[in-house]
Amino acid sequence: MERVTGIGGVFFRAADPDRINQWYATHLGVDLAPTSYDVSSWWQQPGPTVVAAMPADSEHFGGAEHSWSLNFRVADLDAMVAQLRGAGIDVEVDPEEYPNGRFATLRDPEGNVIQLWEPDGADSRGPA
Repeated sequence: MERVTGIGGVFFRAADPDRINQWYATHLGVDLAPTSYDVSSWWQQPGPTVVAAMPADSEHFGGAEHSWSLNFRVADLDAMVAQLRGAGIDVEVDPEEYPNGRFATLRDPEGNVIQLWEPDGADSRGPA
């Protein structure tokens, strides 16, 4: 059976796309989309990825007006949180450590939920 090999892009609506794209580049290190086919898109480190539908009333998205969220893997959650807080961004670190790692939550300037994940356990060891 053929399988997809990864996420090729994440596309979403924004009231001010230029501002949001720049915010993701500045604060999370997500390269801006290339403006030419001669420039490569953002490359990520290989690692675990979860794709999951959630109930329509899930609190995960921060309210009914939001229907998506992003989860980014990070190597050092504490360092990333410190960097974001240093830039004046509110970040809530989940006090619980889960078998699959640690998490923190923030919002982009349009209120979309972003989760940061420092993988642990099976997800930090690689595929079986």
